[in-house]
Amino acid sequence: MKKVAVILSGCGVYDGAEIHESVLSLLAIEQAGASWHCFAPDVTQHHVINHRAGEASDETRNVLDEAARIARGNIQPLANLNPDDFDALLLPGGFGVAKNLSDYALNGSDMAVHEQLLEACKAFARADKPAGYICISPILIPAVYGPGAKGTIGNDPDTAAAFNAMGGEHIECPVDDFVFDQSRRLLSTPAYMLATTVSEAASGINKLVTKLVELA
Repeated sequence: MKKVAVILSGCGVYDGAEIHESVLSLLAIEQAGASWHCFAPDVTQHHVINHRAGEASDETRNVLDEAARIARGNIQPLANLNPDDFDALLLPGGFGVAKNLSDYALNGSDMAVHEQLLEACKAFARADKPAGYICISPILIPAVYGPGAKGTIGNDPDTAAAFNAMGGEHIECPVDDFVFDQSRRLLSTPAYMLATTVSEAASGINKLVTKLVELA
């Protein structure tokens, strides 16, 4: 059975991993006949958002502990991720990507990427193993793959401009499709960058994951 490493960034769209995208990804991996294995950095998250009120909270939370909620405890620290043990990589979205896995939310195209995450993603790229980036996580693609790497975040002009400014080649994409950079075995889909329903998010994620497992 093919094994897919899934990197989460917490739990909750505004301060961690997008929960719908994460669960849809795990489901799609299983339905494609592969197994999923979750990882997250063992760090304090940037901040905590009360998702009901939409406001910042005074709480302090740990990215790995929060991501464990989505994985039902079946998760390991990102430091334990050995790309040699896996056939493919998948990163769901959520603002945790832009706040915990990088500082894109603060610094835009001048962002820095979490060191462990960058090394893990680059290791999959060096090994020519397929990788899928969902929602806002494709903003990491130029840092991982270098100039000319193709990807999508849908059609948001500012985010697309930042993607291009960092050396990537942004391609507009509808919610129910994905962009495939064939030479890099790299896939991306907009999901909740465009989706207004769970079903819409699932339409692109399912296609991406099916292709990802096929490539693995």
